[in-house]
Amino acid sequence: MSKRDYYEVLGVSRTCTEAELKTAFRKLAMQHHPDRNPGDTECEHKFKELNEAYDVLKDGDKRAAYDRFGHAAFEQGGMGGGQGFSSDFGSAFADIFEGIFGMQGGRGGRSSGRERGSDLRYNMEITLEDAFEGKTAQVRIPTSVICEACSGSGAKAGTKPKTCATCGGMGKIRHAQGFFTLERTCPTCQGRGQVIDDPCKACGGAGRVTRERTLSVNIPAGVEDGTRIRLAGEGEAGLRGGPPGDLYIFLSLAPHEFFQRDGADLHCLVPISMVTAALGGDFEVPAIDGSKAKVKVPPGTQTGRRFRLSSKGMPVLRSKQTGDMYVQVSVETPQNLNKRQRELLVEFAKLSSDENQPEAAGFFGRVKEFLDGLGTRGSHSE
Repeated sequence: MSKRDYYEVLGVSRTCTEAELKTAFRKLAMQHHPDRNPGDTECEHKFKELNEAYDVLKDGDKRAAYDRFGHAAFEQGGMGGGQGFSSDFGSAFADIFEGIFGMQGGRGGRSSGRERGSDLRYNMEITLEDAFEGKTAQVRIPTSVICEACSGSGAKAGTKPKTCATCGGMGKIRHAQGFFTLERTCPTCQGRGQVIDDPCKACGGAGRVTRERTLSVNIPAGVEDGTRIRLAGEGEAGLRGGPPGDLYIFLSLAPHEFFQRDGADLHCLVPISMVTAALGGDFEVPAIDGSKAKVKVPPGTQTGRRFRLSSKGMPVLRSKQTGDMYVQVSVETPQNLNKRQRELLVEFAKLSSDENQPEAAGFFGRVKEFLDGLGTRGSHSE
């Protein structure tokens, strides 16, 4: 039976790129893999055919020879031998199937049976003052620690874990499938390479137990909302003496009653009276460092005006820089006026002119011009 054209087998053109070739092979290999089609001899044949075609075409030299001489290039002692496979085929193909099926090819190494502990996350809320000054906080965390009874081995005191007889300590077993040797996790030891005949009663063979620990966390000045602090080796203890994971402290800032933060700058909104805005004056505001700062308001101040207080903001993390504080004023309209206050305001209104309220005068002047223009256009249309 003559062999099919390798490009036809993979469903690609002779001008296909290496990426297109690999994509086509991965798709077809997943479709016809024997593990997905147990007992189907036709799929097994197609799978071998795909492997043979891809092994030739993925190699630049072999592909050039095939394009020139066809299958004859690999027959009678040609480049690839009678089977059309190179000696390094297994390792090249294993790289692809590791991503598809989660299997690993190659020789592999002996498993130690130890597993790294999981990383832990701890959410901590701090105040803006804490973020300004920095602090050392105490946190209590329930986590897994090494079992003292078995020193983390998982085996009863006086005994040791034994090498798994099924996999010989490799943690995986090999399964021959046609031209390939696929490796799977050992079902006896679950990939650890060791088994425990007499497990430790204190930890049940895990090598770790759950305890609550108290840790000190150094929070530097200038941290922002969402800052992550890593404490190496303070996570869960590893299984059977494996290395511990890490602990990550995620910081969040509690809302402040006075300040809003924007990076290293602080913002606050201060209401002032209409009299202070009109005549000018001053007022004091608290600063984040505990001091007081005086803000001078010039006559005629309008709502929304901002005043900058230099270096009264937050420190910049791990630097000597400091942000600024911005005070924005809001002019408050008087409410609940008594009779005399109302009389004075009426008198003030009679004495007022456009010069006292230039923005309002300008706005309503433009409104009048706009409305007059509409009236003029209406009369022209008649």
